[in-house]
Amino acid sequence: MSEVKGVFITGVGGQGIILASELLSEVARLAGMDVKKSEVHGMAQRGGSVMGHVKFGDEVHSPLITEGEADVLLSFEKLEAVRYINFVKPDGMVIVNDQEIAPAPVAAGVMDYPENTWDRVREAVPNALLIPGMELAKEAGNVKATNVVLLGALSAFLPFDEALWKKAIENKVPPKFVEMNMKAFELGRKAAER
Repeated sequence: MSEVKGVFITGVGGQGIILASELLSEVARLAGMDVKKSEVHGMAQRGGSVMGHVKFGDEVHSPLITEGEADVLLSFEKLEAVRYINFVKPDGMVIVNDQEIAPAPVAAGVMDYPENTWDRVREAVPNALLIPGMELAKEAGNVKATNVVLLGALSAFLPFDEALWKKAIENKVPPKFVEMNMKAFELGRKAAER
């Protein structure tokens, strides 16, 4: 019996968090596991915080990941990693996109973007990896593939065959974007394996 694993995905509306949780869920399903997922995206249209919870294993009772329960925190933005760092297990890992998006109070000039976000992440969870997601997505052909770059990085740490990830991309991504997303996935996986 395999233990249940949880991946907490977070970012800002418009970054592709929902597709990322769909792809991860599809990979686990293709691997024959029980999968449950939940997303919170009510503020997505306004650039607000978006979360995806994905749990998989032999038998999953609830999709929700509580504090201290995530095996991996996959964050598409630095401040979101800081915001949800308490959801990671003490021996868990964090994968963070090297991007800073100003939340509304910062954009309005009411507050400053917090300093040293990456240092704060590494202090809280030593097993942390910073990925140049946007840069790699541009290399793959489109900055919108940043989410798939980050999934590529995540794939290096989960027990799924690489072929299942590629099959999930074929299943869930529109055909005209499959090749570009395959390249994005491969670039993310290579970045994580360095």
